[in-house]
Amino acid sequence: MSIKKVAVLDDYQGVSKSYFQPLGDAGYDITIFADTLLPYNHPDTPQDAKDALVKRLEPFPVICTMRERTPIPGDLVAKLPHLKLLLTTGARNASIDVKACSDRGVPVAGTTSARVSPDQTTQHGVALILGLARNLAHDDAMMKAGGWQTTTVTSLSGKVFGTVGLGRLGSAVAKIMKVAFGMRVISWSPNLTQEKADAQAKAAGLAVGDERGNKSFEAVSREELFSNADVVSVHLVLSDRSRDLINKDDFGRMKKSALFVNTSRGPIANEDDLLEVAKKGTIRGIALDVYGIEPLPKDSGWRNPRWGQDGTSHVLLSPHMGYVEANDLGVMYQQQVENILRWEKGEALSTVYKDTGY
Repeated sequence: MSIKKVAVLDDYQGVSKSYFQPLGDAGYDITIFADTLLPYNHPDTPQDAKDALVKRLEPFPVICTMRERTPIPGDLVAKLPHLKLLLTTGARNASIDVKACSDRGVPVAGTTSARVSPDQTTQHGVALILGLARNLAHDDAMMKAGGWQTTTVTSLSGKVFGTVGLGRLGSAVAKIMKVAFGMRVISWSPNLTQEKADAQAKAAGLAVGDERGNKSFEAVSREELFSNADVVSVHLVLSDRSRDLINKDDFGRMKKSALFVNTSRGPIANEDDLLEVAKKGTIRGIALDVYGIEPLPKDSGWRNPRWGQDGTSHVLLSPHMGYVEANDLGVMYQQQVENILRWEKGEALSTVYKDTGY
């Protein structure tokens, strides 16, 4: 088995070819896959689909993944006897069992980002909030079908923006909503304190509070956030603790006029509970960029062209585009190529993952 067989997975846009071409010129056998097979570790994945994924990956000593598009759990690692090097993108990827790879002597490495401010996910999150509030997708579809006004829009000015998670991305989106639209920002996460919220406000270049004692970023209880926010936006890292963290009790507290937006990871919000909310129309709108299974299955209940009609919630969907910017993808592929060349020479890899997964 030649160590120069490289699989590049899940390149939907066909961006990787030019970046990996120098490896091909240097004698590497590069295979680029434009599609994603069902995840090996999902409880609904049938055995024949698992076998198909193993058959696809088994010949390759070097596998290059793109984010979490193809999870690599320990059970799958055990089925890949030729695997010698696993590369992914980003500084963390919780869908890879790094310990299983380490136990096999397989190094795992990611990439650093070409960060701009505000970054791609922040821009996309704000776009989804505005698109949902202003009914852009709904009205676009109505206009193209020959229609005209059918509903009202939602103003954000002076309303309450609630972020679940106040890390780098949550703070960045919250700052824009506060500065641009004068929204009051409240936040909750399991470990958030007001002291941490103040520190995040300061890091974002905002005053900690005003002369009346109002905080720029106010830490509140879970119940208060979901009850009071006009927009709830999710900005947490997916982990065992955050999986299904947001559930029907939280959705049940939301205002009927409220909007729910998730650009983080689909499983953080219980999908069955959220879909039930959309069908019953108990909140005004839902915008999603992330899902429990990606790509979103064609028979998914989210693929309903009649959202916003018959008493349902308005639903705005995008196909996990929060990070899919051409230059950023190119930077990540280039760093994967550089790591392959380092590995071949026996040099230290860049952005090596530890056993914790990141």
